Amino acid sequence: MPIIASRRRRVIVDVDTQTHFFKNSGIVCVQNHRLVLANILRVVNWARLKSIHMISTMQILPSKYAYCNSYIVDIDGQKKISYTFRKRRASFDAEDNTDLLPGILDQYEQVIFHKRCFDPFAEPRADRMLSELRADEFIVIGALTEGAVKATALGLLARHKNVIVLVDATGSYDMTIGEITLRLLLERGAKLIDTKTFLGSPCLQLAGIHDLNRF
Repeated sequence: MPIIASRRRRVIVDVDTQTHFFKNSGIVCVQNHRLVLANILRVVNWARLKSIHMISTMQILPSKYAYCNSYIVDIDGQKKISYTFRKRRASFDAEDNTDLLPGILDQYEQVIFHKRCFDPFAEPRADRMLSELRADEFIVIGALTEGAVKATALGLLARHKNVIVLVDATGSYDMTIGEITLRLLLERGAKLIDTKTFLGSPCLQLAGIHDLNRF
């Protein structure tokens, strides 16, 4: 049986929305982190309202990449931002197999994959899910633009998916490299859209962002 029996119009690809990238004190905190996080939360709340499924990734230790190994200093940094959890969710450890429940998105609103590197397609389960999932649009949010967001978007494009990157709901540690990355994704076929344009102005009121000050 396929992972998902019926076609989904849209799916949110939630890339590494972990406190490590969005805390003001984080070693690799993204630039403009409050604005980026506010837009991420708006997108997540919009997805809840519209019953749009989310495929989420989380970077875990160990990793050979320096920005991930800084979790050693900030061990709580790999925790996922609480607002980005959906009520009905399934989580999978990083393992070398492709086992998934048949019809998984008929049972869960969100599927979370742990990763041992920033590329989700290097993890067998995440690769299978993202490769086999049928949707009209894959909407990418998260961090880092120049790292996991880039790898995720390029992997989806290589599999002939229609990719939308919400440019102000993705965060860069280095803005210059982040801008170069976005131009690359545009050249490869991704659509670049800001959150306001994508959601529409009324939807911007959906996010409960009153607790953002703690980030």
